[in-house]
Amino acid sequence: MNAPTHHAQEYHASGRIERRAFVALMGATALAGGDALAQGTPKPGGKLRVSAQGNPSSLDPMTGNSGSDHVVLYPMYDTLVEWDYATLQAKPGIAESWIDPDPTTLVLTIRDGITFHDGTKCDAAAVRANLVRAMTHERSNIKSDLGTVKEITASGRNVTLKLKQPDSALPLILSDRAGMMCSPKAMEESGRDYDRKPVGAGGWKFVSWADNENVVMTRNEHYWKPGRPLADAVTFQVIPELNTGLRSVTAGQNDFIYFLVPQQKALIDRARNVSSMIGPTMWCIQMYINYGRPPLDNVKVRQALNFAVNRDEFNKAAFGGLAEPTTMLLPKAHWAHVAELANYYTHDPERARKLLAEGGYSNGIDLVGISYSEQLSVQQQEILIEQVRQAGIRLTFKRFTGPPTTTAFLAEKQGDVFLSAWTGRPDPSLTYQLMFGVGSYYNAGRGEGAPGLTEALLATRASSNLDVRKAAFRKLQQIVTEHALMVPLVFRPELDAFGKRVHGYRPNLLGKPKFTDVWLEG
Repeated sequence: MNAPTHHAQEYHASGRIERRAFVALMGATALAGGDALAQGTPKPGGKLRVSAQGNPSSLDPMTGNSGSDHVVLYPMYDTLVEWDYATLQAKPGIAESWIDPDPTTLVLTIRDGITFHDGTKCDAAAVRANLVRAMTHERSNIKSDLGTVKEITASGRNVTLKLKQPDSALPLILSDRAGMMCSPKAMEESGRDYDRKPVGAGGWKFVSWADNENVVMTRNEHYWKPGRPLADAVTFQVIPELNTGLRSVTAGQNDFIYFLVPQQKALIDRARNVSSMIGPTMWCIQMYINYGRPPLDNVKVRQALNFAVNRDEFNKAAFGGLAEPTTMLLPKAHWAHVAELANYYTHDPERARKLLAEGGYSNGIDLVGISYSEQLSVQQQEILIEQVRQAGIRLTFKRFTGPPTTTAFLAEKQGDVFLSAWTGRPDPSLTYQLMFGVGSYYNAGRGEGAPGLTEALLATRASSNLDVRKAAFRKLQQIVTEHALMVPLVFRPELDAFGKRVHGYRPNLLGKPKFTDVWLEG
């Protein structure tokens, strides 16, 4: 953050970001079914029925621990900052503007007249209460998101954040969980029960949550965005099995299902009453690593694991060849992607065996993986077990269902690796901070995984200049890749299917659907 006159709409302004992301998105939407982009006059009314892949970990954005929660959180919680679908560029949300009068100060101006679903004001005092809670509460899983913030004050319509060091990522951080505004009154009255009694300021307000069945919301009649939302209600039906969820859409029981696997595209194409849309995402299928203990505290062992996997074959077997193989955490469509790092680890079992021997494991190693019990995840596990076996890595998996899977690896420290997804964040520095920052929840080892990593992380947030940030990300990503702090496999494409009455849906690079502009016909 450098210039003191940055307005929300100017923040991170760069033609290169916009053009590159716009071209990528237009390439994606060219694959969309005809009705996905149908023209017409949006019509209010109707109930949107969405097939959701999992039960939320929490309806409190501060305490949840699953990236898939966002789809259910977005309708209820507006954020301080929003992002453009095509570019992930920051734009006004609950904060109508912001300035940085000096490199370590960010001043947000809060819109006047916004209220929470319980009728209380979403004003500067409420915003401060939310940010302080996120930074200090014992149950907060997003403390590291605001790790650069030193002090927060509210005066009039302004909220001032004094920082420990410059942080150009902060506006977009406030478009994620840390920027989802909750009613302070409801949080105080509900205590721990707020996980199940959410009160936000979004387009829909909470009605009910039946575990592993559904989450129901109804229109917020006092929403601050004119004419939005368009649907009267949204119901998320929890259907973990994707084929069952897709059948619910083709049968007309639900209207929308998101993030299908590529193999299901053929089924969608054969269904006359369903359209589809494909787009690139930051959703990275990978193996998280606990590098805080043997054997994966040894960099040669981690490198061996990366050389042992065959990403191209994994893509073909698990994703029908439609995913993007990778050895880094940012896809080709992203402005901070570093092309030479995307194929840093080729499939080379012999080299992997040699690295294991150099690391003191000439007889190979045994690793325990943590992952999910559903069919598609088990298929991916079996592919990887066979691949790494050829390099002398004996991998087995413990399987769980839903949020307890994440807890087992990241909180309880079970297992050596965790086969799961990283769903991405609007600003890439937050992805790397959450994954590898010292003490971060998603860093299973909790420590610094490589020399110079902490300094490299800070450098990515020290300037708002795009060229400076790109150079900083190149260095950071090189450290992470060379030290093999994770095993990225592929970027999963967004594949959504929806009934003929659904209009106005737009994909985004995060691959996390938002439904405010969706309208229903008939």
